[in-house]
Amino acid sequence: MATVEITHPEPHITLLTLNRPEALNALTYDLVRELHDALDIIDADHDCRVIIITGAGRGFCAGLDLRGFGLIPGTEQHGRPQQGMAVQQFIADLVPHLRNTRQPVISAINGAAAGGGFAIALASDVRICSESAKFGSAFVRLGISGCDIGVSWMLPRLIGASRSHELLLTGRVFDAAEADRLGLVSRVVPADELMESALTTARLIAANSPMGVWMTKEVMWSNLEISSLQAGIDLENRTQIMTSATEDSQAAMAGFLHGQQVNWANR
Repeated sequence: MATVEITHPEPHITLLTLNRPEALNALTYDLVRELHDALDIIDADHDCRVIIITGAGRGFCAGLDLRGFGLIPGTEQHGRPQQGMAVQQFIADLVPHLRNTRQPVISAINGAAAGGGFAIALASDVRICSESAKFGSAFVRLGISGCDIGVSWMLPRLIGASRSHELLLTGRVFDAAEADRLGLVSRVVPADELMESALTTARLIAANSPMGVWMTKEVMWSNLEISSLQAGIDLENRTQIMTSATEDSQAAMAGFLHGQQVNWANR
């Protein structure tokens, strides 16, 4: 049975479901590998405009499976530190993989998002959660660093350094209402409305020019990483001029001037 299911609930929208519900979709080698593979497939699929990630059952992703993640192939004869680093890097590579995938990623967080699951949510472009969602990075409570899988880089950029530091230093779990107050999620909805809410946002994104959405995602992330305001503006300027020369932009401009909406679903 696949640990990551790929479905297409609507045209141009791909749903990735983490599928280990008996373990709250905890991360194993197979699940992480299948998620990497799925992102590669979708990135190359120009018919897909938006990705939604959710979890099967009552959890989003509970983080590393403490009963055993498995070894990275080729490391069987290595020592424990080398094996551990290979696992660490394999999981952590999900964060830049999500960031670099062309399509925007919406996390529909339906329950616990802890550890690696918390990182997947943070690495998504949009987060929507159910009222039952819970979040946390409890590594510090296990005697190791609370800074893991890109969380210490992403979290302060989403909610500010002071709040991020408190959460990482205490390792406490916080609920959907607090995630909403912190600005971590776009909205909180009843559990039975979560997928429709995610699909509504996906439809709004897919209604825009594919090239425009791709470049918006790329520049948004780059400007989180960039060194100065002027460097960010320079990047924006070049991207605007480049995209204005595309067929997408010309069709949109012509439609605007004639009071017509371009149907991007057919392009």
